[in-house]
Amino acid sequence: MQGAIDYWHSLLRTDVELSAPFWDALATRMRDEHLTFGGRLNCPFLRPMFLSPDELHRVRVVAEVVARVGERVVAAAMEDRALLGELGLSDAERALVDLDPGYATASTASRLDSFLLPHALAFAEYNAESPAGLTYTEGLSEVFDSLEAMARFRERYRTEHFRLTSGILEALIASYREWGGTASPPTICITDWREVPTWAEFKNIEARFERMGVPTMVVDPRELEFDGRRLAAAGRTIDLVYRRVLINDIVARPAECAALVDAYRARAVCVANTFRCKIPHKKAFFAVLTDPRHEALFSAEEREVFSKHVPWTRVVADERTTADGLEVDLVEYMRHAKDSLVIKPNDEYGGTGVILGWEVDEAEWERAIEHAVVAPRGTWITQRRIEVRRETFPFVEQAGHVVLRDMLVDFAPYLFRGKLGGFLTRLSGSGLANVTSGGGQVPAFVVEERR
Repeated sequence: MQGAIDYWHSLLRTDVELSAPFWDALATRMRDEHLTFGGRLNCPFLRPMFLSPDELHRVRVVAEVVARVGERVVAAAMEDRALLGELGLSDAERALVDLDPGYATASTASRLDSFLLPHALAFAEYNAESPAGLTYTEGLSEVFDSLEAMARFRERYRTEHFRLTSGILEALIASYREWGGTASPPTICITDWREVPTWAEFKNIEARFERMGVPTMVVDPRELEFDGRRLAAAGRTIDLVYRRVLINDIVARPAECAALVDAYRARAVCVANTFRCKIPHKKAFFAVLTDPRHEALFSAEEREVFSKHVPWTRVVADERTTADGLEVDLVEYMRHAKDSLVIKPNDEYGGTGVILGWEVDEAEWERAIEHAVVAPRGTWITQRRIEVRRETFPFVEQAGHVVLRDMLVDFAPYLFRGKLGGFLTRLSGSGLANVTSGGGQVPAFVVEERR
């Protein structure tokens, strides 16, 4: 893709795309279209991420395998309480998981955070619960697709971007039909706390669903009402909940989420994702995929995918395990392999609590290990360091000054009911690429040179 990147950069004119007035107008458009996170523009960059059709095919195959086995692990864990223990679900989470949602698909929408490498897709974790960024990505795609620079770029390259709104809507309605819902169209409620920084995204989704003919409302969980028969908000009956409020918050604030949980328990409303999505959402999910103790759950072909694309992962505990084909004491192995390991909370997001072994000294690494070992089992995981991807992007500094910056590229496939639907592409100058820790975002385009 270097040829496409170089050609794009050659199209950016000093007095147009690289000028402060151009950026001011583009930034105003992005703000008008609510392409912001916590009031900050999502995209301070002047180039999309480019990938080839061959890369798209490779990503599709691998990502869909992981999403498929995620659903299988859910089914296995519901039959095997010991496996739930391996994944580190708390008692409160287990109580929610035990509720029958009325249909089998745990993750209507999910996302694999990864790095696209020349011969692999290196996964960091699986967001099986409530992946954000769908309409940010689609909106940015539409903005870039309309630029004059893109029109000139298309003279040499065919381009394609992804329609994520239609993908998530089709998946939500498919889950609603699987649940047994008959309303056509169903009334959808997107629910999360009004104060979250992604509220602008929910309003974008609402507007896009409405334009597609599906009645939709964005509602804080505290505004939901359940009378024993129907879930409602502001007097409107809800058929389908697109749940964006996290299970962690539902556990922490049960009274404020009681209407949602009670309606779910009574199977009075279809909720997507179901609470059972928490099973593969735990970062210990990758420990299940990479520990030989669980290999009977997977085919030889699936295990081959894991060996190439999923990093070795273990729940931190004072015990024996396997690493590099040998049986080892896990704690001692972690001490000696500091520069090739990370320690992560089993259930956090936005890079919270992540310790990169190669960026800390021996004393800090030892403290991190000791802290993880004495914590309740399932609180922390350790994971093999993965290769990352870096590319140069035009970055807009203050006052509209544009510089080329070498950025880490986190390339995250969205899966809708297990099928690839598009990508969230985040850029960062540090070792962690996510919006919550200050990274930016660009849309992804599939490009192919015209013959």
